[in-house]
Amino acid sequence: MGAVLKKTGIKLCLYLPLLLWTMITLYPFWYMMVLSTRSLSEIFAFPPPLWFGRALADNYRILLARLPFWRNVWNSIYIAVMATVTTLFFCSLGGYGFAIYEFKGKKVLFTIMLATIMIPALLGIIPFFIMMRYFGWINTPRALYLPGAASAYGIYLLRQYITGAVPLALVDAARIDGCSEFGIYSRIVLPIIKPGLAALGIITFLGSWDNFMGPLVILRDKMTYTIPVALRSFQGQAQTDYGAIMVGASIAVLPLVTVFLFMSRQLIAGLTYGSIKG
Repeated sequence: MGAVLKKTGIKLCLYLPLLLWTMITLYPFWYMMVLSTRSLSEIFAFPPPLWFGRALADNYRILLARLPFWRNVWNSIYIAVMATVTTLFFCSLGGYGFAIYEFKGKKVLFTIMLATIMIPALLGIIPFFIMMRYFGWINTPRALYLPGAASAYGIYLLRQYITGAVPLALVDAARIDGCSEFGIYSRIVLPIIKPGLAALGIITFLGSWDNFMGPLVILRDKMTYTIPVALRSFQGQAQTDYGAIMVGASIAVLPLVTVFLFMSRQLIAGLTYGSIKG
């Protein structure tokens, strides 16, 4: 009996802090949804509202009146999907090349590529804007997914994964059997590294969905805005309608929560495997 009580006490000591931390983490999302149902006067009332109100429909109408919001949602979906697809393709090719092939300067090139991860992205925002203007890509979605398709982190992650998961003997056997290099990549390597691809795909999708600075610099009119930039346009000098912003933010969070709930195992499996192999 004493052992059972001791075991129960240990579990409580472990689970109660986790439960408390979970509640603290989820509270901002709860409060965001509460504010989405409150009017502007209720939002600034004291004490602040802690339960749902009746202004959700009004806030939703204000959101649609001020913005082509569902067009902005589509823009975010399109850019995030294209960023994910292009990143998976180019990073898997780069990771495959660094993992399988031997060529002069390979280690130096790989080291230089990894060193770019340490450079803050904001340092390159002005050169990025100048290049996109030179290409004529200002106010176009392609500027938000093509330049970052071959990310250093993605190549590193998949290189580590391929190094640990794909035996070189298997690649050599496929070559002896007459399989082309692209056939080895597409028919042998890609099916083996699916967990790594899933992890990188989730990270890329979430990062693109949350991206604010890139769309803020590139996009110019409301019809091309992504969700973060569209909600930013609600802020005015005189008054900001926080209720409508919270409605848009609540809608924007749904895809992130859905992806994480259904793909969290793949994310953890891919990152864990890639971090201990190679």
